[in-house]
Amino acid sequence: MSFIKTILRRNARKIGRWLTSEGNLPRLKATKDYLMANIGDPNATNEICCQYQNLIHGLDKNTELAIHERKFYSQFGEDGLLLYFFDKIGAPNKSFIEFGIEDGTECCAANLAINFGWKGLYLEGDPKQAEKASNFYHEKHHIDPDHLKIKSHFITRENVNELFTKYDYTGEIDLLSIDIDGVDYWIWDAIECVQPRLVLAEYNAVLGRDRALTVPYFPSFDRYDHEETGVYFGMSLKAANAMAEKKGYVLVGCESSGANSFFVRKDLIGESGLATFTPDEAFYPCAPRVRTHTEEQLWNRVKDLPFDEV
Repeated sequence: MSFIKTILRRNARKIGRWLTSEGNLPRLKATKDYLMANIGDPNATNEICCQYQNLIHGLDKNTELAIHERKFYSQFGEDGLLLYFFDKIGAPNKSFIEFGIEDGTECCAANLAINFGWKGLYLEGDPKQAEKASNFYHEKHHIDPDHLKIKSHFITRENVNELFTKYDYTGEIDLLSIDIDGVDYWIWDAIECVQPRLVLAEYNAVLGRDRALTVPYFPSFDRYDHEETGVYFGMSLKAANAMAEKKGYVLVGCESSGANSFFVRKDLIGESGLATFTPDEAFYPCAPRVRTHTEEQLWNRVKDLPFDEV
């Protein structure tokens, strides 16, 4: 340990110059701004807005939805929105499937599993990450491995239904969360063996609000193989909405950081009281990215790469 401290002390100036270089300074500033805006305590602000909605000037349906955002285990405000939506449409099965979970500590379904006792299936392509997730849920939170299954598989169009069936997830479930930073559109298209009440799907705001685009299907897609900053992936919100309509779902909004969209099955909308949205109404730009770049600059990074229009 003393050896490491000595190395760090000797190289402190070099490290400092690197961190504050022209390339890294905007990243540090963006991270600081993002933490101040999103990690401070948005839960407290949203809670008081929920209690006093009639005092908010110009309360439109986006604002009304955004004040339900809460962050407990999710990356942004998804935790609160999921509770809000399921309070409206019900969750008779208390079950979910989520894939692309990494180490499991920042997942959309984590709050439901840890604090509400939901059963679920987590799938993660990296075995080491899946093992960390197992430790987090099974060891730290003492959740029965049969109640919350955590498995390591790389999901493709060809195996997704087989995997769900293998682990006894078929028919109606309450939540399907799709976030693999890759060929999300094509995986969603292939899913047939489950009928979620609500689908949470990541969209790539870099692709804009008016384009119905997805990356082409490659079973082993890696976004960093195509573009060094990793902004080439997934589907636009308009493409996600097209898939949702094909599957029989309605867009009920996006969370305000500009990363995730929510779709409810059409047969559940009627008496729920939920507002519905067009992609244009629901769209938010990606908050962490537009702190340092314009939407046009981000689009210019990927516009010449291959896309499928849907």
